[in-house]
Amino acid sequence: QVQLLESGGGLVQAGGSTRLSCVTSGFSFDQYDMDWYRQAPGKERELVASIARNGDRVRYIDSVKDRFTISRDDAKRALYLQMTKLKPEDTAVYYCNTADAWEAYWGQGTQVTVSS
Repeated sequence: QVQLLESGGGLVQAGGSTRLSCVTSGFSFDQYDMDWYRQAPGKERELVASIARNGDRVRYIDSVKDRFTISRDDAKRALYLQMTKLKPEDTAVYYCNTADAWEAYWGQGTQVTVSS
């Protein structure tokens, strides 16, 4: 059974930093590309950052480039998102995600609230 469990986040002041973690189980983590998504109130869920299974290719949406860093630790089966220079518009529930040929897998999400 695939399980993804996010942690981190909380209430952060604008300009501050925080790190999200996602610990996983139930699949061969090192064989999967991994993603971070977010969903703000009243908005659709959007892909924020992706990292390839070997870690040599990462991608970001324009609004977080040079502020967020996605990384992975295959030995710990963990995915991370280091978030810096946070803005109020980064406020959202952040989700860890992966997928195989049959379905997408999601964690329960972790709330990040950035106060101005």
